[in-house]
Amino acid sequence: MPDHLPPPRPAVVKLGGSLVGDPALTPLLATLARRGAPLVLVAGGGPLADGVRALQPRLGLSDAACHRMAILAMEQTAHALADLAPGLALAATPAEIAAAHAEGRAALWLPAAMALAARDLPESWELTSDSLAAWLAHALSATRLTLVKSAPAPTGSGPADWAAAGLVDPLFPAFAARLAGPVEVTLPAALLAASAQKDIAA
Repeated sequence: MPDHLPPPRPAVVKLGGSLVGDPALTPLLATLARRGAPLVLVAGGGPLADGVRALQPRLGLSDAACHRMAILAMEQTAHALADLAPGLALAATPAEIAAAHAEGRAALWLPAAMALAARDLPESWELTSDSLAAWLAHALSATRLTLVKSAPAPTGSGPADWAAAGLVDPLFPAFAARLAGPVEVTLPAALLAASAQKDIAA
């Protein structure tokens, strides 16, 4: 047997921007921080991204500029979540994510370094943080992608149904189709229960 087994593949958990201000957010972050590696958390843009949307028509900003600003809004939200849960490790690159996991910590993704340099991400509002989470999950060869939202997905539905219902952006089904593992939408309470059973990184 080899002396050193390869590290477990990560599991990506996307925290929807609608959870900002939700009473469940802080206990959820604490639970995920205790769960530790190999989780990778992705923060939605929340109110900061909403501010970019509101500013676009007032200033006549291009979609390309708003794409970059929305990614930076995700980055700012990640810093806010890290302040609420200091046990999470901020990480901007796969190497930094791996380093956090080597310490046993859950990583909280700072998207700007990777996403702003990417050439396969449309600079459009049709791409949101949900698709970015799927893009990251593919880049990391993640075992699964969990989207935590304030609204449930219908039983038996999938990414195309979620996009049609407005739960995810129109590009999400294509990004999700590249993933080898399961993709799910869940509520904060359900994720807390799953984390207690230690099955969100399986």
